[in-house]
Amino acid sequence: MKTLPPLPYGENALEPVISAKTISFHYGKHHKAYIDNLNKLATGTEYEDMPLEKIIVETAGKPDKAAIFNNAAQAWNHEFFWNSLNPNGGGEPPAALKEKIEASFGSLDACKKELAAAATTQFGSGWAWLALDGDKIKVIKTGNADTPLAKGMKPLLTIDVWEHAYYLDYQNKRADYVNAVLDKLVNWDFAADNLK
Repeated sequence: MKTLPPLPYGENALEPVISAKTISFHYGKHHKAYIDNLNKLATGTEYEDMPLEKIIVETAGKPDKAAIFNNAAQAWNHEFFWNSLNPNGGGEPPAALKEKIEASFGSLDACKKELAAAATTQFGSGWAWLALDGDKIKVIKTGNADTPLAKGMKPLLTIDVWEHAYYLDYQNKRADYVNAVLDKLVNWDFAADNLK
């Protein structure tokens, strides 16, 4: 049985960028529903006690396992997203990550622009990711529940661009939400830890 992991900060800690009301629905309802659905689907199967990452890799691309994949991936993606944010985020990444970003994109600014573009141009629901692909950091976007884990890449951080992530606070202004997250909440320390 999977349980809803605790938020790494209080529900109001990301204000004014993301309201406590949004977090309450997003974490308390959406994220919890993925956990609950996965538990129902996985009970009595080989996936019941398997870690989320393993479930994702084992079920990716298998149409008969799509419901398990979608709920496991969304449970994992959301936990990863909460950790990709920090109330004292933004600013400069730690030196090792900044060096790797500059090697991959030319500059931190170019990386942030590419990440913002991926997040704002993702059609419909999905995610924008900073991910390690071999030795290079890339920006990718995925639709619905998809994740770099299913593509053999190592996620470093993500921005959730499902409407429920921002609509209460920003309505149809996804770009305003994305830019605020990148300027004020992005958790470069978490990304740097994932690089190791």
